Amino acid sequence: MSAAWFNHFADPTVARASAAGTQPAAQVHPVVVDTMREVGIDLSRATPQLLTEALVSDAAMLITMGCGDECPVAPPSVKRDDWQLEDPKGKSPERVREIRDGIRDRVKQLIEAEGWGR
Repeated sequence: MSAAWFNHFADPTVARASAAGTQPAAQVHPVVVDTMREVGIDLSRATPQLLTEALVSDAAMLITMGCGDECPVAPPSVKRDDWQLEDPKGKSPERVREIRDGIRDRVKQLIEAEGWGR
């Protein structure tokens, strides 16, 4: 959800987000797909990918979500922040909407702070 929101709000000529995880699922959870579709973002074809050192080395910023020791080592040039976000897996659609909206607000704040808006 974070990368989708980021790419929705950020100026694509300035910044793009990729989503990856240390233990990616085979597909985006269906409740997340449905919940994001409600706000006009289609994740039905999104494919979770593995977070690797190669992926991190090309980044300007790495936002992790509680991966701890499983996170790849980022070069010193990569800005880093860790967002403690609730995993939507197994949650009710109502709770997933709350998580979605909280992520949206946090992403908007990041884009504004970095000057990456459209």
